[in-house]
Amino acid sequence: MKKTSRSAHSTLNELNITPLLDLVFVLLVIFIITTPQMMNNLEMNLPSGKKPPQNPNQPKPKLNKILVNAQGQAFLNEQPVTIAQLAAHLQQLKTDQAKNTDDPDVKVVVNGEDNVAYQNMVNVFDVLRELDITKVGLATDSP
Repeated sequence: MKKTSRSAHSTLNELNITPLLDLVFVLLVIFIITTPQMMNNLEMNLPSGKKPPQNPNQPKPKLNKILVNAQGQAFLNEQPVTIAQLAAHLQQLKTDQAKNTDDPDVKVVVNGEDNVAYQNMVNVFDVLRELDITKVGLATDSP
């Protein structure tokens, strides 16, 4: 008769979780390393501290000024316009600029009064984005 040991046939009372913990820590480290690279996908052109070189023979660019007052009324070059009219006027300026000059970009400076509603400014920026006007500046002084 063959003798068998009792310990070889006994049930497994404890589960060894060390390999599982190793796997979890490796996945955690991979997640920590890869997450910041996924978040930094915003492309931004930051202004430099140097002034661009000035060419005295070149005329100054035409700046179109948009002012949004506290009541939400928009003004394009000091003329009151609605948002729909603003889009039409800017589209006309864009086509005229492309026909008449070497620089096809329309340059716009947006100024908002201190107590203007944020949504009114967003409406103006939406119009600029829809028309693909990228030369946009923000005025920092009061009108």
